[in-house]
Amino acid sequence: MARVTFKKDFDYKPVHHTTIGYKAGWTGTVRRECADAAVAAGAAEEIDKDAPSTEQA
Repeated sequence: MARVTFKKDFDYKPVHHTTIGYKAGWTGTVRRECADAAVAAGAAEEIDKDAPSTEQA
């Protein structure tokens, strides 16, 4: 798991028939594979795990 802030909207496809959409400005915890793909695409930046989150329970 990794904490990221999305700078641009980003669609993550963990399996063929599933897409998870992340909106620009969202900060939270995502799977490592998602974080790596989003950072490589320039859509997110990894942040310190102690930073505040905008996740909703």
